[in-house]
Amino acid sequence: MEFALRPHPNLTADARRAEILAAPGFGKHFTDHMLTMTWSAGTGWHSGEVVPYGPIMLDPAAAVLHYAQEIFEGMKAYKHPDGSLWTFRPFANAARFNRSAKRMAMPEIPEADFVKALETLVNTDKHWVPGNGEQSLYLRPFMFASEAFLGVRPAQEFKYMIIASPVASYFGSGIKAVSIWLSQNYTRAAKGGTGAAKCGGNYASGLAAQLEAGANGCDQVVFVDAVERKWVEELGGMNLYFVKKDGSMITPPTGGTILEGITRVSIFELAKKMGLKPEERMISIDEWKAGIANGDITEIFACGTAAVITPVGKLVWDGGAIGDGKIGETTLKIRAALMDIQYGRAADPHGWMHKLVAA
Repeated sequence: MEFALRPHPNLTADARRAEILAAPGFGKHFTDHMLTMTWSAGTGWHSGEVVPYGPIMLDPAAAVLHYAQEIFEGMKAYKHPDGSLWTFRPFANAARFNRSAKRMAMPEIPEADFVKALETLVNTDKHWVPGNGEQSLYLRPFMFASEAFLGVRPAQEFKYMIIASPVASYFGSGIKAVSIWLSQNYTRAAKGGTGAAKCGGNYASGLAAQLEAGANGCDQVVFVDAVERKWVEELGGMNLYFVKKDGSMITPPTGGTILEGITRVSIFELAKKMGLKPEERMISIDEWKAGIANGDITEIFACGTAAVITPVGKLVWDGGAIGDGKIGETTLKIRAALMDIQYGRAADPHGWMHKLVAA
């Protein structure tokens, strides 16, 4: 796929861009351009362009608005000390994007084109990549059904786009231990559903539980399985790890109901090299509560692209709470090791980093 460039006629002024990059927040500001291409039945992918960032013209009958055929990914571009720009495991994101597409009856994108599209947009808007502290350029590839029709069937036309947003820490105040609300009224996914697909509906279905969490003074919500209602699955947008006093680390198995996090699987590899003992197995809410109470579970953290690694300090449920709200040493050690690779402060023996723009 080749991507034509249609430059923005009114680029953001240097002074205004510098002001934004000094305090970008998260997901509030966007770069001057976006990338787009189209898939049509019988033609395949075509019309790749980098165009000025702006509103999308969409027919009111577009299938995405009525039948929710939509998927997305989340990635970041990092500025290294020499000024080069890199991203983390993009081919893994491409593979996950295609798994989501297959589950949602949408067309797949060749992995090479997925990565080339990222390179093209970041190169176009490279001056938007911040370089202070934990700042980065958040990349949001997404695809939606754009065909105008009313009828329950897979669409025959799709739009693929990438937008980019300079960001700082996801939680605003940097690393802190978050409190988690145990959802007992809602579940996120069930076997055979779309839990492993990164589609908007999975996140929309969790928002009522997130509101419930906020009403109870919590930052995030944790979901359990939809059958026995006792096995820990994941948060509204992050995977979980439990660190035990014997050096083992537990993360719930994906099993088709949990998103296969790129950060999650990378932590698994890092932990092994650090002498820890990561394992993928089911863990119940009762084991969580008992482990905190008797000291068997010493740390808990959540992980994902947006928030990286976030300590979990407290579990709250209707009628109780447990946890000391502290940040664990293992959590900080793994977080530092991962981010040092991502920001080019440490060697990358795994070959995870991919250069987007040379220095």
